Amino acid sequence: MKLKQLGVMSCGITSGAIYAVVGLIFGGIISLIAALGFAVGGSSNEGEMFGLIFGVGAVIFAPIVYGVMGFIGGLIMGAVYNLVASFTGGIEMIFEEDKPASAAPPPSGY
Repeated sequence: MKLKQLGVMSCGITSGAIYAVVGLIFGGIISLIAALGFAVGGSSNEGEMFGLIFGVGAVIFAPIVYGVMGFIGGLIMGAVYNLVASFTGGIEMIFEEDKPASAAPPPSGY
């Protein structure tokens, strides 16, 4: 069995969603680092307040930016795969059917 073609839009949507989750994690880490820097340094400097706002903004903007870039990357990779697979024949995949578990025989007397 060979995978000869990918749905380009489904590649874009799936990779966009995955990258949005990665962006949320990355934005959360940036936000925590900015909050720690603000807590340690206090609010005496305008630069530290900018760092706090930047950290909060990272939670909002990082998932959006990562998601959009992941979507575009998924579209491109799906299209490139389809082009290459038209020349090479695709990726050969081997599947195995799950065998149903054998049921225990019923007790005698039924």
